[in-house]
Amino acid sequence: MAKELMNIAEGETQVQVVAFKLRREEYGFNILNVKEIKGLTDITRVPFASDFIKGVINLRGSVLPVIDLKKRLGLQDMEYTDDTRIVVVREDDLEVGMIVDAVTGVITLNSDQIDAAKAVDNENSRFITGVGKVAEERLIILLNLEAIIGLQDEIK
Repeated sequence: MAKELMNIAEGETQVQVVAFKLRREEYGFNILNVKEIKGLTDITRVPFASDFIKGVINLRGSVLPVIDLKKRLGLQDMEYTDDTRIVVVREDDLEVGMIVDAVTGVITLNSDQIDAAKAVDNENSRFITGVGKVAEERLIILLNLEAIIGLQDEIK
């Protein structure tokens, strides 16, 4: 189950994850979905957008929506710092920027290090695909990019 949730291809035993901090916890996206990581830049607010949509930025001539990932996940807000980054991700044909507190690196997880999300049992559990155990004291919450962007809502 964790294999299909993290988009591990049939027969593959590892997945690479771009890990990042939101408050004190560490989260991750499959590296295949990450297009680039950039520093925080001016964001233009869009009227009547959802509260988790921070606005849009100009990325090499394209208008890119930016999601405040902490707001989307229902986490308490924090001030931006020099470590704050925009992780540009791609899901299907949609590109979106995600504001994170800090990027911590790229981590390779074996499929047996990934457990399906069992700890959360409510409507927000759709945002979590699993938990990766990197070391004895280090866990990475693996996020469902499709649900965060809202592609699943559009399909329904």
